[in-house]
Amino acid sequence: MAVTAFPNFDGAGRNAIAKEYRVNERIRVPQVRVVDERGEQFGVMAIADALALAREHDLDLVEVAPNSDPPVCRLLDYGKFRYLQSTKEREMRRSHKNVGLREVRFRPRIGRHDIEAKERLVLKLLDEGNKVKVSVMHRGRELDHRDLSVGLLKQVHEAVKEGAKLEQPPKQEGRFISIVLAPGRAAAGRSQAAATKETEEDAEDENA
Repeated sequence: MAVTAFPNFDGAGRNAIAKEYRVNERIRVPQVRVVDERGEQFGVMAIADALALAREHDLDLVEVAPNSDPPVCRLLDYGKFRYLQSTKEREMRRSHKNVGLREVRFRPRIGRHDIEAKERLVLKLLDEGNKVKVSVMHRGRELDHRDLSVGLLKQVHEAVKEGAKLEQPPKQEGRFISIVLAPGRAAAGRSQAAATKETEEDAEDENA
């Protein structure tokens, strides 16, 4: 059979399919063009024949391009498809929510306890998948001792380097000197593990 490109299920492109679909007997047209999950054509057929073909393959008939002439329908497991779509949407929402540039600020003269607390915060943000801007804020003549601030930034980087990679070296912006850290392999792995666990818990809730 010939393979023809039809709208994908990722919501991308001009002909992206809507989030609501007409399925099986809800498809109210006299004839449709039928393709399988891989895009292989079965051709144009009467809706009754298309529904019979879906039943024969133990699949659903899903209208994916209602504005085509005739409308295009796919043979697929609709329940499985909706589950995969909802999982993908949750992951996208989680990615948009978590990933960004966060900032943690230090002062040049800061106690050891406060440094350790802020280092833990930096690691937490990296574990969540964020990039982190680590900044030292100066007042008055404190900028005369930039070397102390650069040393503090180096110390923070050393403390979190197992979960971070240096994306931007020390850079002065007004009264701030900053570095930017991105999640390293360890942090990315922990973030992915947490996302996988959350997805599994969501799936358990849906199936409960």
